Amino acid sequence: MKRSLPLVALVSLLAVFAVPLWAATATAPAASSSDRSPAAPIAGAISTVTGLAISPLLGTGAYGAYQYFRAPEEQRAALPWYAQASFWLPALVIVGACAVKDALGAALPPGWKKPLDVLETVENKATGLVAAGAVVPLTMAAVSKMIVGDASTAVDPLVATGVASIHVAAFDVSWLLNLLTVPFGIAVFAMVWMASHAINALILLSPWGAIDAVLKSARTAVLGLLTLSSMLNPWISAVLSVVIIVIAYFVSGWAFRLFIYGSIFSWDFFTVRRARYSVKPDENKVFAGGNLPEVPVRTYGRLRQTDSAVVFTYKPWMVLPERSVTITDTTLFVGRGLFFSTVITSKEDTYFILPPRYRGHEEALVTAYGWGGVQPAGLRKAWSVLRELFGGSAAKVQVA
Repeated sequence: MKRSLPLVALVSLLAVFAVPLWAATATAPAASSSDRSPAAPIAGAISTVTGLAISPLLGTGAYGAYQYFRAPEEQRAALPWYAQASFWLPALVIVGACAVKDALGAALPPGWKKPLDVLETVENKATGLVAAGAVVPLTMAAVSKMIVGDASTAVDPLVATGVASIHVAAFDVSWLLNLLTVPFGIAVFAMVWMASHAINALILLSPWGAIDAVLKSARTAVLGLLTLSSMLNPWISAVLSVVIIVIAYFVSGWAFRLFIYGSIFSWDFFTVRRARYSVKPDENKVFAGGNLPEVPVRTYGRLRQTDSAVVFTYKPWMVLPERSVTITDTTLFVGRGLFFSTVITSKEDTYFILPPRYRGHEEALVTAYGWGGVQPAGLRKAWSVLRELFGGSAAKVQVA
């Protein structure tokens, strides 16, 4: 398995770059607008990409349905795949099922809802990859054609559209503009999507269905506001999109750590990795808790046992130079939770969050590091749990 990882990583890397470039060269339906200014298509594209990033499945399904009903019936067969009823109709049904799941989450037992939350997290990653690889490049390619005044687009000869006022009608230069717009669109999408995807990871940490519903409702409300503003005035929607992009930039580190956490949590959960995992005597991978000094919460790293102390090593953003923190507290315990466990102090301060692969291996971990033992993990008061979810303190787990 380990020998095949470099090959898998190489294929994945090639796919990330090849799919967007292929999609950018495909034919995209040109949107019509009454605003003939060169910046109008860009304003609309920013709003579209931001909306898709906030909720890829809902955004792509709604965007496809909009194009489907907007096009004349005889032209619907030529629409892109995401604008066909065979895609957007099942996509919106899945979104509705997720909404019902969140609405009933407060009444469902934790053991019933959490697997569905993990499944939705995987769905969000998959649809985000599809949107970034196909829908976003198609959208940005259409913008490029509108800006340069593609020959296939009907343009009033008395009105200059973008750089079409320059005499370049003899050749199509939209491919050159794609080299700028497509990477920009993918970068904006990735940044906003990562911030939005953090909500799915927070739901995995959340012990209450009511909190899940609030988080999902807030995300849907932002998407609805963006859609409503685009209908009223595209420029208002563009300004709102820029605000969302700026916020996503400043929370990118926090969102990236939640992205890694959600990915590993989902992988461990669905592959039942705990059934084939064994604790190593000298080094194990864990997440930092909110009370570990000088380390951002949910940082992924290695917990190493040396001759003199226990050391937590990690790489910021997974690629920057390695850093280390020595654990001076020797009175640590493992708090056993329902879906995942934590490493806590005698005061119940969380030092580390254990991925689901350690479920059932708590005693072996205690033996490997010489800790005080295993005890049930409890919930603190509601305000503490809310702080822990958003990084203000440690991440607690549900009652075993």
